[in-house]
Amino acid sequence: ALHAVLNYVVDNYQPIVSAFGGELDALEHDVFAETYKRGTIRKLYELRKELTLMRLAVAPMQDILSQLMRSPAILIPDEVRPYFRDVEDHAARVRDTIDTQREMVSAAMNVNLSLVTVAQGEIVKKLAGWAGLLALPTLIASWYGMNFAHMPELDKPYAYPVLIGTVLLACVVLYRYLRKVRWL
Repeated sequence: ALHAVLNYVVDNYQPIVSAFGGELDALEHDVFAETYKRGTIRKLYELRKELTLMRLAVAPMQDILSQLMRSPAILIPDEVRPYFRDVEDHAARVRDTIDTQREMVSAAMNVNLSLVTVAQGEIVKKLAGWAGLLALPTLIASWYGMNFAHMPELDKPYAYPVLIGTVLLACVVLYRYLRKVRWL
C-alpha cells in the first residue's frame, strides 16, 4: 500500500513537469521572436519560481524514498525494496528534469536580456549616426552665425552656394559611409 501511494504521487509529478516543458518551449519562441515582448521575462521568472517550488516538493519525496531503501530499522522486506528503488529512480528523473528546465529558464532569461541589450545598442548607433549628420551642418552654420566683419567669402559672389554645396556633399558622403557601416 505504501509503495502504491508513493508511486502514484511520483507518477503524477511527470505531467506537471511536462506542462512546464511545454510552457518553456513557448517562452523560448517568444524570446527569439522579432519583436520584444515585455511580458516574456516576467513569464520566465514566474516559470522559474514554479519550477523551484516543484523541486522543493520533489526533494522531500526523495528523502523519504532514500530512507525507506537504506534504513534497516524500517520493516520493509528485502523483496519489496526494488519497487521502492524504482519509485526513487522516477523521483530522481523528475528532479533532474526540473533542474534542467530551471537551467534552461535561466539561460532563456539571460538570452532575452542580451537580445534586448543588443537591440538597444542598434538604436543608439542609429541615433548617433543621425546626430552626426545633423552636427556637421550645424557646426558649419554656427561659424557663419558669429557675424565676423571680415570673413573671406563675404566679397565672393559664389561663396555661399559653394559652401552650401560643400556642406551637402559632406552630408551625403557621411550618410553613405554610415549606411555602409550599418549605423543608419
